[in-house]
Amino acid sequence: MINRSHDIAALVLRISLGTMYVAHGAWKLATLGMPVTVQFFTAQGFPGWSAYAVVGAELIGGVLLIAGLGVRAVALALLPILFGALMVHLPNGFVFSYPNGGWEYPAFLIVVSLVQALIGEGAFAAQHVVRTGFTRFSPSLPTPRAR
Repeated sequence: MINRSHDIAALVLRISLGTMYVAHGAWKLATLGMPVTVQFFTAQGFPGWSAYAVVGAELIGGVLLIAGLGVRAVALALLPILFGALMVHLPNGFVFSYPNGGWEYPAFLIVVSLVQALIGEGAFAAQHVVRTGFTRFSPSLPTPRAR
């Protein structure tokens, strides 16, 4: 039996989290530009190449979350990025609106990613279609009764 509120919650969380990752990756790529992003990562003590890995992971991981493919693994695989962001923002204080951003937002995203990994993709995801086939995709369709 499908728990509709669980599946809707998983969908909303998955799309929100995926959109956040895509937005952050796209911002680094299109607004800051990769040279500035690499410079920022280097200034924070990370190797320059890691900026490319982070942007790629945010974009690809975000799209996978939105689509609902490999949701548990993707949510867990993106945690190192969030822990890196947490370490960068930790000295700035708690509130993210502080100068240079505080650590509240990265910490919150760590929790959200862990929750996503725990609840999975839900019924409204491509992974669910792959696992169960199209016939069981729509939980709102009534099942035929035996006569």
